[in-house]
Amino acid sequence: MNESERSGGSRQTGTPGQGPERDGATDGAKEPDQGTESGRVEAFSDGVFAIAITLLILEIKVPEVGEHGGLWHALGGQWPSYAAYVVSFLVIGIMWINHHQVFRHVARVDRTLMFLNLLVLMVVAAVPWPTAMLAEYLREDEASHVAAAVYSLVMVAMALAFQALWWHLTRTGHLFDARVDVEGARRTRVRFALGSLAYPAAVALAFVSAPLTLAVHGLIAVYYGFNQVPVPMRARDA
Repeated sequence: MNESERSGGSRQTGTPGQGPERDGATDGAKEPDQGTESGRVEAFSDGVFAIAITLLILEIKVPEVGEHGGLWHALGGQWPSYAAYVVSFLVIGIMWINHHQVFRHVARVDRTLMFLNLLVLMVVAAVPWPTAMLAEYLREDEASHVAAAVYSLVMVAMALAFQALWWHLTRTGHLFDARVDVEGARRTRVRFALGSLAYPAAVALAFVSAPLTLAVHGLIAVYYGFNQVPVPMRARDA
């Protein structure tokens, strides 16, 4: 009888919510697999990038054939929409590539990082709006300068938001996985910030030439396409 009671007691320690075995399982559940948290953030971010980049093409309307030319003439008359679409597609696409490049080395996230990432996504989601405005007024005189300035200001906001995200990651250090050289990553801060100086310059250029400003933004996007600030990695043991 005593043996049976001891057996029953032993089984009872394994029931949910009781006994040391359950406590141990609960403690283990507190630590998610490496990359699970950052993976959720990146998956959500990918969805926002995909929607924003898709909305760009929806701003290009089917042209109407006028009295002074056929469809080819009408298609050619929409060249500002094509130019703005290509540049903004490059901007968002290369931003997504760099965002992925960063988050593939992030093992865990904190609340601040999630809010900073939301700030980046908020600006990314807004890009189709100044793109459509710039395409609409690119051939105007005074309006083209205002549209190009607004477009450039959105790019300034995007650069500052991404820079804030990178500075937070390098400041804490513990959010990176073990492969990252944290001290090396911190040394890239200044070089990362220097790249953002081109966007305020584009705001000033907007009041000189709107088409030239759009072309400069395309060149800046291509420049960042070459991964100007790679994530430093630790040297492997020999």
